[in-house]
Amino acid sequence: MSEESRPVVLVTGSATGIGRATACRFAAKGYDVVVNYSRSEAEARETCRMVESLRAKTLLIQCDIGDDAAVCKMFEQIETTFGKLDVLVNNAATTHIVDHKNLEEMSEDKWDDILRVNVKGTFFCIRAAVPMLKKSGGNVVSVSSVAGIGGEGSSIAYAARKGAVNTLTKSLARALAPEIRVNAVCPGPVDTRWLRKMMSGEQIVQRTASYPLQRAAQPEDIADAILYLATGTTLTTGQCLVVDGGRTM
Repeated sequence: MSEESRPVVLVTGSATGIGRATACRFAAKGYDVVVNYSRSEAEARETCRMVESLRAKTLLIQCDIGDDAAVCKMFEQIETTFGKLDVLVNNAATTHIVDHKNLEEMSEDKWDDILRVNVKGTFFCIRAAVPMLKKSGGNVVSVSSVAGIGGEGSSIAYAARKGAVNTLTKSLARALAPEIRVNAVCPGPVDTRWLRKMMSGEQIVQRTASYPLQRAAQPEDIADAILYLATGTTLTTGQCLVVDGGRTM
């Protein structure tokens, strides 16, 4: 495959966890990768090294996706460097850990922070990607959560915002068809640094023991689902694919 013909993927929030695993999966499949981060520069540079070890080119961009102007600059940089974009993976997200019964702690500032990144940021990235994705016949995969289906998760605001990502996926699948497909993956618990801030390893095992597959996902499990929606199907759009070990059956 010539350098000019290699497809390009942007994975937002790809410094660690699901984002890093996804960047590596796409690199192994022959994609050049735009690695995005907000604060974790050292980890993002490590992701770049991992991707480059798979013979892919990387472009490292610091960008808070909740800032629309910064998002526009990021996509201008992608177009300048690669001249195209084939897949957008919306993985960047944030949360605040608040017990669902503690309504007073779920402050307006926390609501606004989660809305700004998880919903508005996802929309900003998709909107900015549309011109290049239309040219390439590309597609979008967003990382949502089963929290957006069942109303559980790290906080009420997080669950509500992931529900918004699910409906955003369906709305944009209609709005951007037939040129651009838009889908989402809804993981259950994923054993990442983020989850380990909320639960110990023992708690994760206890939480997932009653699931049919009796384990939490690994980042690579979710990356496989993302890769499938992006490259393994051409007639799937507007779908929110649950990957949770059978939890929500």
